[in-house]
Amino acid sequence: MLQGPKMQAKNKVGDSLMKWQVGERVVYPSHGVGEVVSIESNELFGPGAQVYVLELMQSSKRRVMISTDKAEKGALRAIVDEAEARRIVSSLKEAPPASKSVPWTKRQRILLDKLSSCSLQDVADVVRELYHLKNVKDLSFGQRRLFDTAISLIVQELSVALNRPAEAIEKEIRAMFV
Repeated sequence: MLQGPKMQAKNKVGDSLMKWQVGERVVYPSHGVGEVVSIESNELFGPGAQVYVLELMQSSKRRVMISTDKAEKGALRAIVDEAEARRIVSSLKEAPPASKSVPWTKRQRILLDKLSSCSLQDVADVVRELYHLKNVKDLSFGQRRLFDTAISLIVQELSVALNRPAEAIEKEIRAMFV
């Protein structure tokens, strides 16, 4: 089960309580795990808007800003707990569900939507599905990019959730698919 975010943070910015605190690690779907490094005012997001500034794990010193309003509506989520992480790792070993024959452009849209969802299980489904497709035929450039992105996203979160080095997690996942 996903670990829910803290309902109220202790630090106040302006008049509203913040959901996430500086120093917390969170998941920004499609971008990966990041750490909240500051909470700032930023007029680019509207008058009096507050933003979370995240430093993403995957790229050193790459920072993104997410409005607190957008974050409160689900643009950020907590990292899965250890039990959920282990369940997701074991789900990677399962065969993907049989899918209907769908044109690649439609299938790509479905997979991209899964990568953008707030569910690590959806990301695991993308990894599993593309790996099994890879066994049937060579992946196109776009499919390989999706596969690599999905692997990167799942490795980042599992390494934090399981408190293990990302390299070891990636090696374990890739070994499942050999």
